[in-house]
Amino acid sequence: MATYLDRILDVHRTVAAADRRPVDALIDAALGLAEARGFADALVEVPAGEPAVIAEVKRRSPSRGDLVADLDPAGTAMEYVAGGAACLSVLTDVDHFGGSPDDLAAARDAVGVPVLRKDFTIDARDVCDARLMGADAVLLIAAALDDAELADFHALAVEVGLDALVEIHDEAELERALTVGARLIGVNQRDLATFEVDTARAVRMAPLMPDGVVRVAESGIQGPADARTLVHAGYHALLVGESVVTSGDRTGAVRALRGAPEGSRNER
Repeated sequence: MATYLDRILDVHRTVAAADRRPVDALIDAALGLAEARGFADALVEVPAGEPAVIAEVKRRSPSRGDLVADLDPAGTAMEYVAGGAACLSVLTDVDHFGGSPDDLAAARDAVGVPVLRKDFTIDARDVCDARLMGADAVLLIAAALDDAELADFHALAVEVGLDALVEIHDEAELERALTVGARLIGVNQRDLATFEVDTARAVRMAPLMPDGVVRVAESGIQGPADARTLVHAGYHALLVGESVVTSGDRTGAVRALRGAPEGSRNER
């Protein structure tokens, strides 16, 4: 039986197979852009003991359906940054998450923090498109790529000025990420085959990551207690989507994840 990930990747591969744009021209266009905002750097510039929050602009999910169908990406971005979000993550997958490149552009234009293009990168054109649509970082999901693709896309991201967040789930994928030289690694607590969350996964994986790696915990982070657990485990940053985007007080939700009192580090 096809998994969630299989079905999503099939759609993206079908689109990529029909894309006839020359990669070299896209690379040249990307290289001509102004310097990106430093995504990884922003995650390590927060006060000691405080997690950097990557707050996600997310309209829907394949497992839960609509979260905030009429989401205002610019307004949501401003609410997140008012709470001290270090970076944003913006879904650009149209078919399964209801996102778009327009959401990313609107969110990034509204604030000054770096932005991750959250999507299923399966082609070199996807990496270039992330840069061209205004992203500062691109997501590379190890489970969706073979070794050659992971290495090539990571190198291409670096070439065009993007940070690459390499997403892993287990020890074997961590080894693959380290082999390509990833300095920004995210542990997704959500199983992409079943979409179930294992909240112990990130804690188990953290001590296996070497010094020099910026560690990001992803998915299943519900509030300050989860944040404290993950910071104690050694994570620099938390990528949080559903719990903040569906909150009635998005600014307060981000501030609470940081463990920060009212009024601290509200402006970026």
